[in-house]
Amino acid sequence: MSVKKEASGRRSIQVEVEVPGTPEEVWQAIATGPGISSWFVPVAFEERDGKPVALTVSFGPGVEARSAVTAWDPPRMFTNEADGWMPGSPPIATEWSVEARAGGICTVRIVTSLFASTDDWDNQLEAGASAWPAFLRSLRIYLTHFRGQGAAIMQVTTPVACSEAEAWDTLTTALGVNGVGVGQRWTTPADVPPLGGVVEYVTESPYDALLRLDKPGPGIAALGAVTYPGGQSVVAMNLYLYGDQAAAAVARETPVWQAWLEECFPMPTELALT
Repeated sequence: MSVKKEASGRRSIQVEVEVPGTPEEVWQAIATGPGISSWFVPVAFEERDGKPVALTVSFGPGVEARSAVTAWDPPRMFTNEADGWMPGSPPIATEWSVEARAGGICTVRIVTSLFASTDDWDNQLEAGASAWPAFLRSLRIYLTHFRGQGAAIMQVTTPVACSEAEAWDTLTTALGVNGVGVGQRWTTPADVPPLGGVVEYVTESPYDALLRLDKPGPGIAALGAVTYPGGQSVVAMNLYLYGDQAAAAVARETPVWQAWLEECFPMPTELALT
């Protein structure tokens, strides 16, 4: 995806996805804390006089980002704005919008923008937007199969001492996903914690997979391998579980899967100590 540049200095990147549901149903999924947390990462809205004024996004333990809600027009659009990624970087704004289409379909559009007089921040803008397509595919699965349900989220990750490609091959082989096509049923081997369902999406550019689960309960599993700036590669697994037993299942499964990932990808002693 490329950065759109305007004469005013505004630079933006846009991503969108078509999803099933009415504008009101889709709005609940993208503009409420429980809704966004059911397919993205944990998000909490702060309200004043019954209107959202800020939101906090949690990307993992101790990694949170707070932004102000600067526009609010349900069920059509809202905008949140925050300081830049690092000292000296320009503020960044994200506009979320819902547009009704024929046949019970809506388009969800996310536009991330900033104002700058140079190209210095274009790479960061592109990198920040690169994760959206995978999450929006999760949104489509959520609205297709689990619409209106809240989720309990498991987020586990571990660094790896190999390339993304090697890590992805190790992860998908160990889980029994390697070679399984979209639409096919799959379950983990006997020596892996129980997980099973249908493969919804898989790609190696980037290394991502989405699995619609029926074991350990109804939900979505998102798998990935990525290399961060600086060269460290990691593998990650997010589970979004739905239903009355979801919170208990996540509390039970999180330490099990974290230990399993670390066993699959042991770090050399000299790296683990740094």
